[in-house]
Amino acid sequence: MMTYIGSMTLCLLLFLLIMYGSVCHGGKLLVFPGEGSHWVNMDILIKALHSQGHTITVVRMTKSWYIKEESPYYSSITIPVTDGMDEEFVKPILKQVIDIERGTSSVLNFIHLQIEMISARSKFHKYASDLATAVLKDKDLIKTLKENQYDLVLTDPLWGGGLLVAHYLQLPLVYNVRWTISGEGHLTIAPSPMSYIPMILSGHSDKMTFTERVKNMLLYLLFTVRDRLTVWPHYQAVCDEFFQPGVDFKELLQGADLWLMRIDFVFEFPRPTMPNVIYMGGFQCNPAKPLPQELEKFVHSSGEHGVIIMSLGTFVTEFPHDIADVIATAFSQLPQKVIWRHKGDRPASLGNNTLLVDWMPQNDLLGHPKTRLFVAHGGTNGVQEAIYHGIPVVGLPLFNDQYDNLLRLKERGGAKLLSMATVDKNNNFLEALQEVLDEPSYRMNMQRLSRLHRDVPMEPLDTALFWIEFVMRHKGAAHLRTDSYKMPWYSYHSVDVVLMLLGVVSVLLLLLVAIVRYLCIRKCLKRKIKSE
Repeated sequence: MMTYIGSMTLCLLLFLLIMYGSVCHGGKLLVFPGEGSHWVNMDILIKALHSQGHTITVVRMTKSWYIKEESPYYSSITIPVTDGMDEEFVKPILKQVIDIERGTSSVLNFIHLQIEMISARSKFHKYASDLATAVLKDKDLIKTLKENQYDLVLTDPLWGGGLLVAHYLQLPLVYNVRWTISGEGHLTIAPSPMSYIPMILSGHSDKMTFTERVKNMLLYLLFTVRDRLTVWPHYQAVCDEFFQPGVDFKELLQGADLWLMRIDFVFEFPRPTMPNVIYMGGFQCNPAKPLPQELEKFVHSSGEHGVIIMSLGTFVTEFPHDIADVIATAFSQLPQKVIWRHKGDRPASLGNNTLLVDWMPQNDLLGHPKTRLFVAHGGTNGVQEAIYHGIPVVGLPLFNDQYDNLLRLKERGGAKLLSMATVDKNNNFLEALQEVLDEPSYRMNMQRLSRLHRDVPMEPLDTALFWIEFVMRHKGAAHLRTDSYKMPWYSYHSVDVVLMLLGVVSVLLLLLVAIVRYLCIRKCLKRKIKSE
């Protein structure tokens, strides 16, 4: 009898401990995610937070592409909108980018491409600001959000809606970030000397010649003007409508409590950073799990030659027919087996060694011992997975950060870059594949990066979870934030101090000149008096 009572008491104590832990540690998060690959990595973070006992509410649009309304990991709030960044929005832009890049290389083509990208970028941020407006205008929804007493807002700052709602609700703000509205994340929050911090699309590393530094500075000025004219006004209009006078959207963007950065310095060029920037590069990567039976059979059949995998991310699933044929022809001439994520028409030149799939377990394939090469577009997620598993890359970048991501791998000797303008010329694609497959240095360099990336005291995902919960526990992280972003530009760069010091020095020099002149004149007068 006593044993039974003791067992019941122990069970009750364990139950109370579990309940106590869930009550004390379970928080409430309001999440404003992005679409496409941005949702893929946010979804991983949401699942991990859910496993820790947190309650997550995801704000999505009726035009959401990847974000599902129902999930076992989160509840959702769906905002009705007329336009959004869905498949209908993205695919025409990608087609235009490919068509322009494949045209004759000229200044006119470059200008045409930039105009198309600026127009698409402006529309994109208009949709994001419209989402924020729809949320803030819905009084019933705002009342519900306030009553739910969320602990923080988690958002991807490439979209501006989440931080506007966070400011309105006066909630701590955490970013899952690589890129923000105004460019690369560090550029928004940390000191960024243009002398060795390469701008996106510059094609430069952190070691620039004088001419490259001039180009880098011009790109910085160009992008700053572009965003001021075509992006910021959308969000500032929301600030002017819903917030008190004087609220500047750029200050809201820079004022987040925590920046969970989706990179690390195995990948990124060394640069200044800030205390509230936490690095979680590769947090979505895991040791490879067993492949589905049919896929494993195909991979195993490759023998000693191994396999190549090709995927161009969430947005690009098919190519123009002629490029697809060039790629298929190149693959058919290799001894390796190929797994190609391709949803378009079957290329006429497809070889028996190539398997077309609608979807692939990319992380598990990259971690398979028979994988020799990854043909990729250069998205952050894929690049990080390639580093984690030590697989060399042949890159086919299309837009945004993809070229810059691949450039960082190239600088470290782990990747070969091609462009859409040259992939179908003079067997370029086949030669690139053969070079990376046959030259051992590519694989050795990527395996070295993999060892560096994995040699950390704490797994990146665990680091991210700790710091999110840190912000929950302490209702923010104000002690890690600098208020430098609130300073006028002339104070931030000490222009006023320099002018003041120059003024003081000038006055002292003028005073010295005046004294010397006075003494000289006086001496001359004395001589004149004596001579008379």
